[in-house]
Amino acid sequence: MKKTLPMFIWALLLAVVFTMSTSISFGKPEYSKKEKKGCQACHVDAKKKAKELTEAGKCYGEKKDLAACMK
Repeated sequence: MKKTLPMFIWALLLAVVFTMSTSISFGKPEYSKKEKKGCQACHVDAKKKAKELTEAGKCYGEKKDLAACMK
């Protein structure tokens, strides 16, 4: 019991961190609707390299305003 409790706590903490980081890091269809632009506005290749962002995509991640990033 003494060894399994700390291991359970670490596993739970790891699961929470993983869940939070994955939900934050991906673009959402709502962004595309809000900005009236396709995925290619922010992603280099949305199907093959979904995590690789264009400069506008990196800017959008910070500012959440695509119009300000496209100037």
